[in-house]
Amino acid sequence: MNIHFTKMHGLGNDFILIDCRHTKLDNLSELSKSLCHRRFGVGADQFLLLYSSNIADFKMRIFNADGSEVEMCGNGIRCIAKYIWDRNLSNKNFLDIETLAGIIRPERAGDMVKVDMGEPIFEPEKIPVNVSISSPITHHPSAVIDYPLQIDDRVFNITCVSMGNPHAIIVVDDVSNFPVAYYGPMIENHPIFPKRTNVEFIDVLNTAEINMKVWERGSGETMACGTGASAAAVASNIKGLTGKKVTIHLVGGDLFIGWAEDNHVYMTGPAVEVFEGIVNI
Repeated sequence: MNIHFTKMHGLGNDFILIDCRHTKLDNLSELSKSLCHRRFGVGADQFLLLYSSNIADFKMRIFNADGSEVEMCGNGIRCIAKYIWDRNLSNKNFLDIETLAGIIRPERAGDMVKVDMGEPIFEPEKIPVNVSISSPITHHPSAVIDYPLQIDDRVFNITCVSMGNPHAIIVVDDVSNFPVAYYGPMIENHPIFPKRTNVEFIDVLNTAEINMKVWERGSGETMACGTGASAAAVASNIKGLTGKKVTIHLVGGDLFIGWAEDNHVYMTGPAVEVFEGIVNI
């Protein structure tokens, strides 16, 4: 069976996108593992599937390179939006995209895409993270802020936030030289995270800029992560390190994050189509 696909990326976080509105695919977990393999497949961090929706303009499903399905992907939804607009599937400047994290709203922003990422979640049981902690921040009294987590030879102070998917944010002195690939998988799979977690290592440059590297749940170290950048901006703000608007410098480029008065987080960044192809599955 020959399937048409589009290769896209957001700041180097790359995707295989398949339009499933008129195509039925089975065994999606295994298909994601085979297509995302960088030696035996097309190669990608994640597998994006576009569907029709009964409650929104479109529906997006996301599978990691390891075959696990995830709730949301910030870079992925920007790519989905660009795909939709470039092919005139919708002429709306705002799109409602159904995801496992709820309806997410990308909008046109010049040559970039701005996404309403929704409200950050701080309650441990909703992230989820299995720790009990009393936060000094009165409007988020149960937030997990600087929780000490022993990993191998180090204790990391983790701050946990959900942006529809779980994130653990850790401040380090020099993220450019930090061994993300060593500590990332141990934190991702730590027993306190019942659904595993994404891990963001950040180096706060000033109140408006952060350097970040990410270990993505199910995909490994990637060049960028939209939900991770959003979570990192929120975590750095509630820790008093940054303001409400920050530029996140990632390996693949910059994302612009704003935590607005309506408590929603807005992410702005590029989406790029690389090539189209046909693969036999």
